[in-house]
Amino acid sequence: MRYLASTTASLALLLGLGLAIGSAPAVARAQISIGITVGFAPPELPIYDQPPMPEYGYIWTPGYWAWDDDFGDYYWVPGSWVQPPAVGLLWTPGYWGWRDGDYVFNQGYWAPTVGFYGGIDYGYGYGGQGYEGGYWQHGNLYYNSTVNNLTNVRITNVYNRSVSHVTTVNGVSFNGGSGGVSARPTQAQLALAHGRRVVAPTALQLRQRTLAATIPGNRASINHGKPAIAATSRPAVLKGPGVVQAKAAPAVYRAPPPALVAKTVAAHKAAGPTAPVVAATSVSSGATPAPRARSRPPTAASGSPPTARTHQPAPAVVGATPAHRAPPAQSSAPPTARVGPEQPSTRQAAPPPPTRVTPAPRP
Repeated sequence: MRYLASTTASLALLLGLGLAIGSAPAVARAQISIGITVGFAPPELPIYDQPPMPEYGYIWTPGYWAWDDDFGDYYWVPGSWVQPPAVGLLWTPGYWGWRDGDYVFNQGYWAPTVGFYGGIDYGYGYGGQGYEGGYWQHGNLYYNSTVNNLTNVRITNVYNRSVSHVTTVNGVSFNGGSGGVSARPTQAQLALAHGRRVVAPTALQLRQRTLAATIPGNRASINHGKPAIAATSRPAVLKGPGVVQAKAAPAVYRAPPPALVAKTVAAHKAAGPTAPVVAATSVSSGATPAPRARSRPPTAASGSPPTARTHQPAPAVVGATPAHRAPPAQSSAPPTARVGPEQPSTRQAAPPPPTRVTPAPRP
């Protein structure tokens, strides 16, 4: 039983898979992962309905089980619609991976493509490999209406593409070990975790996890695998409209023996404080921040993936003449000299010429 803290998503990924890391190249530039080991498997994934998307520009992030030392228990972090930290980024969910008799949690992250998340079937586009719920094209998000609840918004960036399933087919919530998913990452997925454009979870995502730990009904020993709050329309908003309860648990969760729980907690305390997961307060160099959510996105043909980007107005340039204002009319009169700050603003009349005096003749 041991506690492992990593500073990158790729390192936690390799630890969770039990792969050698001695030859791994230097990886991600953001501290986004914490690997925490537990001596017994997390509960199965609950069954719940996806809440409606609050506004255009959000991406679905599935719920997952997290661990809390204070209570010695797993607790459910609700799935939620989240605005990505930058244009073009997609979410790779976190997952539990079996390693040498323990279960190690691998933190999720944002990246240009979806990486390895243990082959876990989270549903709603996350069937174990990649993401079938949508994609980016020319800076705009397009949604697959087959797996997304878009009833709450009016958008036209929609297409229909069938998937094998919508909700989770099985409740397995971990990779490897006895009864776990046997998927392994591809070379491309490992390279993605080593990339420069890996971005940490947003501050609201971390806030969602913190708040979930305070809800007794989300602890596995209390809900027996059926969380009180399974999903939310917005991250870190766990009350009001858009909050969804779990419908069922694939299998009733049975808490492990207290001695095993105490041993896990003691091992974590002996390991000392952990490095925090750094929120995505900034993105990698060259990335464009995600646009603010809007209710009416750029239009596109519905029913099929778009082929061209819709027109976007150019940003206003400071000092430029507005497009709706006509340029000043040209005058045929000669230009008037600019009045200096010390001179009066009105033009004065020129003085009359001096009178010429004829001298008297000399004697």
